[in-house]
Amino acid sequence: MGCAPEALTACRIGALQRRGKYLLMPLLAPDGGAAGVLLWHLGMSGSLAWLSGPHASNSAGVHDHVDLRTDRGLLRLTDPRRFGAVVWSASLQVDPAARLLSGLGPEPFDETLTDARFLAALRTRRGPVKPALLSGELVVGAGNIYASDALFEAGIDPRTPCDRIGPVRAARLLAAVRQVLAEAIEAGGSTLRDFRDAHGSVGQYQQAVRVYGREGEACRRCGHAIRRLVQGQRATYYCPGCQRR
Repeated sequence: MGCAPEALTACRIGALQRRGKYLLMPLLAPDGGAAGVLLWHLGMSGSLAWLSGPHASNSAGVHDHVDLRTDRGLLRLTDPRRFGAVVWSASLQVDPAARLLSGLGPEPFDETLTDARFLAALRTRRGPVKPALLSGELVVGAGNIYASDALFEAGIDPRTPCDRIGPVRAARLLAAVRQVLAEAIEAGGSTLRDFRDAHGSVGQYQQAVRVYGREGEACRRCGHAIRRLVQGQRATYYCPGCQRR
C-alpha cells in the first residue's frame, strides 16, 4: 500500500538512522503522531545533495529523480544509473520496509557481531567468500572495492569457499572488513566516476586502495602483479602472493 506525496505535506522529519545502504527517515504528522518512514537507497551511483538558500530553487536535471522540499531547504536524489529508490512504509515492522531490511546481515561495527557469530555465518555457506561478502548477509557495508581490499588485508583468496575458512582466518577477515571500512569512512568514501557526498565533495579512498582496480600493478606488500577475475559478474582484484585459499 503506497502513500501519495501530498499526504506527507507538513510532516516533520525525525532522527535519521541507517541500516545497510538504506537511509531511514522517520516522519511525524502535524499532530505529533507517526506518519511512516521514508527509505532512501542510493543504488550504485546515486547521491544526495542538500540545497538551501537560492540553490533550493534550482530546477531538476535529467538525472535528478526525487526532491524533498522542506522549510529549510531541499534534499535532492540524483542517480544517473537509476538503481536508487525512495520507498514509503507505514513502519519498519511492516512491508515494504520489513521485506527490504529482513535479508540484511549485522552492521560491521555492531558489538554483537563477534568473531564466533561471523564464523557461524560463514559456515552456513559453501560458495566463494567474495560474493558472500557482497551479498550483505554476512555483514553489511562491504561493497566491491572494500570486499576486495578486506580479503587482501586478511590474506584470503577471494575464491576460498566460506565453509573452509577457520576461526583464525574468520576473525582476521572480520577485523579487516572493519579496518577497511573505517579507513573508507575517514576518507569520505570512494569516487570512481561521479559519487559526491551531500556537500558536493568527492571521496578519497580510491587513492589508497590495496588491490582494487590495480590489475597488473605490483603488490605493495610482496611485489607480485595484482590479478583480476570475475565473480558473479563483478570484478575482483587480488594478490596471488599474499592471498591463500
